[in-house]
Amino acid sequence: MKIDVHSYAEGFIAEDDVLLAARARGVEVGARDTSSGTGAYLRFLAHLISAQAVVEVGTGSGVGSLWLLRGMIESGTLTSIDDEVEHARIARIAFTEADISPQRYRLIANPVMDVMSKLTDRAYDLVVLRHDPEDLGFSVDHAHRMLRTGGVLVIDSFFGDGKVPDPAQRDSRTIALREAGKTIRAATGTWITSLIDVGDGLLLATKR
Repeated sequence: MKIDVHSYAEGFIAEDDVLLAARARGVEVGARDTSSGTGAYLRFLAHLISAQAVVEVGTGSGVGSLWLLRGMIESGTLTSIDDEVEHARIARIAFTEADISPQRYRLIANPVMDVMSKLTDRAYDLVVLRHDPEDLGFSVDHAHRMLRTGGVLVIDSFFGDGKVPDPAQRDSRTIALREAGKTIRAATGTWITSLIDVGDGLLLATKR
C-alpha cells in the first residue's frame, strides 16, 4: 500500500489543545483556517527570517496567527486583518488561552483594502494572505510596498481547493488565484518565487 506522504507531512507537527480549540471555534463560525502543516511551515518561516513585524490578511479563528506568533521573535508584533468582527473575537479568545500578551498583536476587523492601504511602506518582514481573492491583486501590490527588501509574501491556499492547476476551472476565485500566481512568477525583477505543496498550496515570494 502506498503511503500518503501529503497526509504524513500535514500531521508531522501535532497541534496542541489551544490550537485544536481555536480550530473548533473556527469550524463553528465557518472560518477558513490554515492547515496544520501550513501552520507549522509558517512558524518555521517566521523563525527562519527572525520576523519582527508580520501582517496576516484573514484572521479566521486565530489558528494561523498562533503559529506565526510562535515563530516570530519575542518582541515581534502581528497585525491581523479580517472583515468579520466574529473572527477577531474568537481569535482573541485563542490568544488569551495561549497566554499571548496583548502587546504582541493587533486585531483589526475592517475591510482589507481600507486597512492595507494605510500600513507603512517597507516596515514588515512577512505578509500572509489568507482570504477570498476578489481583491488579491490589490493585496499583492500593497504587500510589495509594505515589505522590506528580503521580506516574504505568502499566499495561503493558493491551489484554491485544488482548482488552480486545472485549466478547465474558470470560476472567479480560481481565476484570481491563477492570475496572481502568473503575475508574481513573471515579475522576476521584483520577486523570487516558489510554490510548495503543503496544505492547499503555498505561493512564496521574496521581495528583491
